[in-house]
Amino acid sequence: MSILNVEHVSHGFGGRTIFEDASFRLLKGEHIALIGANGEGKSTFLSIITGQMTPDEGKVEWAKRVTTGYLDQHAVLKPGMTIRDVLKTAFDEMYKLEKEMLDCYDRMGEASPEEIDRMMADVGDIQDILEAHSFYTLDSKIEEVASGLGLRDIGLDKPVDALSGGQRTKVLLTKLLLQSPDILILDEPTNFLDVEHIEWLKNYLQNYENAFILVSHDVPFLNAVTNVIYHVENATLTRYTGSYEKFQEMYAIKRRQEDAAYERQQAEIAKEKDFIQRNKARVATRGMANSRQKRLDKMELLEKRTEKPKPHFHFQMDRTPSRFVIEAKRLVLGYDTPLTNPVDLQLERGRKVAIRGVNGLGKTTLLKTLLGQIKPIAGKIELGEFVSPGYFEQESNRGNDNTAIEEIWQEYPGMTEFEVRAALAACGLTNEHITSKMMVLSGGEAAKVRLCRIMQKPVNLLVLDEPTNHLDVDAKAELKRALKEYKGAILLVSHEPDFYEDWVDSVWNIEGWTTKII
Repeated sequence: MSILNVEHVSHGFGGRTIFEDASFRLLKGEHIALIGANGEGKSTFLSIITGQMTPDEGKVEWAKRVTTGYLDQHAVLKPGMTIRDVLKTAFDEMYKLEKEMLDCYDRMGEASPEEIDRMMADVGDIQDILEAHSFYTLDSKIEEVASGLGLRDIGLDKPVDALSGGQRTKVLLTKLLLQSPDILILDEPTNFLDVEHIEWLKNYLQNYENAFILVSHDVPFLNAVTNVIYHVENATLTRYTGSYEKFQEMYAIKRRQEDAAYERQQAEIAKEKDFIQRNKARVATRGMANSRQKRLDKMELLEKRTEKPKPHFHFQMDRTPSRFVIEAKRLVLGYDTPLTNPVDLQLERGRKVAIRGVNGLGKTTLLKTLLGQIKPIAGKIELGEFVSPGYFEQESNRGNDNTAIEEIWQEYPGMTEFEVRAALAACGLTNEHITSKMMVLSGGEAAKVRLCRIMQKPVNLLVLDEPTNHLDVDAKAELKRALKEYKGAILLVSHEPDFYEDWVDSVWNIEGWTTKII
């Protein structure tokens, strides 16, 4: 049974074609991954099917009485509410249905037999929906899902105002799973989840009986939970059945076939043109030449597959610093209250360290404290001699009115326009991206601009806070190569062990320092 049909959708933005005659279908129980390079239009497609955008052409049709749930990481949590309050709003529609059912019962006393029959049918439908969504066991369901994503560790009575970005994402995701819609729409749900909670979500989605559409660049996660792949490339959508690994095999075959077909056609065209050129002047062969020219004119030309620009990342190495880049003694992290017990830290020059731990324990706080942006509650921090850091910060581009060019120029006013454009192009950005405002770039495109900003000056310490969030598979692989090649020290916060395990020298687990019960 088809839940969603998208037919012949075309859509553009600012003179750029994002989709052209794209079609898509979602069948009951399908677990679909929507994949593609940064900026290909994945989030735009989600906005179209959820009604936030209207396509220029084509139609989007949902089956009747289908419930959808969309994870929007930019959603705002209402100040003053607790986590538990927010999670209970997941059942607002169920409460409305219950009220509708009770209203039907109230009206039955004055209804005709025909009206009673119709109302009883409606009541039966509503009762089935309420039971299917575990309406009568809400409290235990809230506890179960909240525990799986780590919210019970934070405390369900904690005000949402006090949550970190990662914790807010967990609340939004937990609320969505509690709604148990007929179709889940998840835009990069693992970006701010910890390793153990990604594992819980993986198991949850593997056993999810309903359908979902998932956007993610986390390959192991995609392989574990999806059975259909839709690939977005050059304004088209192509469907593949199977895992991400199976898609890679089929896509490689498709590319080889397309390249071979293009080469064959080009060889045929060259041969025909040569024949026409040699024979069009001779009376005896002019007819054949004209005939071949007509056939050539009618030929449907295949387009050469255009390669998307691939990023090349390179971090410049500054002069050699002293032996210890950072030393911290009896360091206590926190704002008003301590997040950690006293801890001693040393980062030696050239050493590469990953920092892990569940959200809310102070990973970002640690980075900002070590860089001097936040004062520690207690303890002493010393940077070594000649230390020059480059900091990739988790940040939102919402409201950033700078273009990508201006974002670089603002920090490096001495660069020429040619130099700025060349630097951004080397990071895999097109002219269109380069002249666009940061607020309209995709998450991956904006991350490339921010990485570019760091790469324009020599540094001997890279401090990277979740740099792989939003980066597509190719960009992530290139960043990994560049970090392995870099000779300076690295402090990396990441929720992706697959990204860092084979090149870091050690892992700092902040869970061992925390004052919280986890």
